[in-house]
Amino acid sequence: MLKGLDPLLNADLLHVLRSMGHGDDLVIADANFPAATMGRRVVRLDGVSSPRALEAVLSLMPLDDFVDQPCGRIEVVGDPDAVPEVCKEFQKVIDKAEGGRFKLASIERFSFYEHARQAFAVVQTGETRLYGCVLLKKGVIRPG
Repeated sequence: MLKGLDPLLNADLLHVLRSMGHGDDLVIADANFPAATMGRRVVRLDGVSSPRALEAVLSLMPLDDFVDQPCGRIEVVGDPDAVPEVCKEFQKVIDKAEGGRFKLASIERFSFYEHARQAFAVVQTGETRLYGCVLLKKGVIRPG
């Protein structure tokens, strides 16, 4: 354990977060997501919900405020206007971490998969709810 760090942030995840640069993408994925197929690097957080993993990640990683949509979720197949409960939880976590500056964009499923293939890493959680995946673009920490 380290003082001041969320205990979910294990050595592998800390290494990924520190290695990422501005504009790199990170996927936090549910248990059904094909992480090993799509991820360049995969960090596992078995038994952890996706919103809880998001909370831990955003305790250290800023979202990119140079782009219009630094965070997005998979849209519901056949019902693009639906917002699953897990995604509502994502928005609450993002609002808390980023002061309500960013709205979670909806990304078509196969487009989300393409983004995931290009992402720096995928964090595979134990989230069992469908659509429990979120894409994050890393921002900067300004001097000062």
